[in-house]
Amino acid sequence: MSATVALATLRIALTELRRNALSDRAFIQAARSQEALFQALPPKFEEVWLGLVDRLESSALFAEESCSFSQTDLLDNLALVLDKAEATLTA
Repeated sequence: MSATVALATLRIALTELRRNALSDRAFIQAARSQEALFQALPPKFEEVWLGLVDRLESSALFAEESCSFSQTDLLDNLALVLDKAEATLTA
């Protein structure tokens, strides 16, 4: 799978997660398994991405938003990282 396909896969998965059409667990699995994207980008991308995914996984333990784990903020940050990844890939 190419890096651009991996990026598109993550964008679709993130959109489906926001619409509750994909479970947290399925998104997290997809988010961790995009080796082609990780290899095509600087190592910092994988570090930041997986850090956010770890926090998302932790936030899934809470039924509602909490002060330290806002799922909405985490999803917004994941989208921002994907935007930066796309900019890096197309530069």
